[in-house]
Amino acid sequence: MKKDILKDLLAKPGKQYSVSDFDPSFTGEVSKQDAKDQLAQDVEKLSELQSMLYAQDRYSILIIFQAMDAAGKDGTIKHVMSGINPQGCQVFSFKQPSAEELDHDYLWRINRCLPERGRIGIFNRSHYEDVLIAKVHPEIILSGKLPGIETVKDIDPDFWKRRYRQINDFERYLTENGTVVLKFFLNVSKAEQKKRFMERLDDKAKNWKFSSADVKERQFWDEYMKAYADVLTETSTELAPWYVIPADNKWFMRYAVGWIICDRMKQLDLHYPKLSEEGLRKLEECKKSVSDINF
Repeated sequence: MKKDILKDLLAKPGKQYSVSDFDPSFTGEVSKQDAKDQLAQDVEKLSELQSMLYAQDRYSILIIFQAMDAAGKDGTIKHVMSGINPQGCQVFSFKQPSAEELDHDYLWRINRCLPERGRIGIFNRSHYEDVLIAKVHPEIILSGKLPGIETVKDIDPDFWKRRYRQINDFERYLTENGTVVLKFFLNVSKAEQKKRFMERLDDKAKNWKFSSADVKERQFWDEYMKAYADVLTETSTELAPWYVIPADNKWFMRYAVGWIICDRMKQLDLHYPKLSEEGLRKLEECKKSVSDINF
């Protein structure tokens, strides 16, 4: 992917955004075949980079996917990460909080699932649910039993400002301690979402993917777009910017995500650890010992 295409997908920090600023059908004049070829190369490269990430044991990678229903989160994870060693990768999908989770702050369950050094962590939905679905349905906040929040009327604009600040502080803390945070908003159009819902209804092999709750949430499309716009505006930072990935064409979406992950990991100067002189000497001794063994 060319850098001029990449800048069209980046939500630059410090700007006021609307989701309509980004075209969900954008392909940057990249052909479908070129995108598939590049993705294949990136999948292979990711395998190599992951191996060095694990061996170096200095950084961890946190990849966050947020999107409306049917945008393609699962498929993107499946295709882009297909070459990754499962031992070095963890995938978590955050659903409705449990009773135990609600008895802690909203970042508690996120902290528990963060990747260790040397590993790649993938969040299918994340702490951003607490400023997306919770903003569209603020009654969800009440279940958190927060001090001073007794009714929905208590959830004012300052509440959301504080929450955005908390998330930015959290991601800064992670970044400064060796976790690279990559955030992807898979931007699907309302028309394309309807098409994919119909495919799920018409294809028996895809019926299991459909939920009546998806249709209910679709009724709040405009509210969700406003919530996503606020997230892009308030939480795209220099350390952890948002990438708005066009999701109407799955082949381009997967290509873009794969390229961005590869490019960011290349910037880390990952390499296999080098042995000290003492380590090399012991290695030679081991080689000699093994060569002297009669099998």
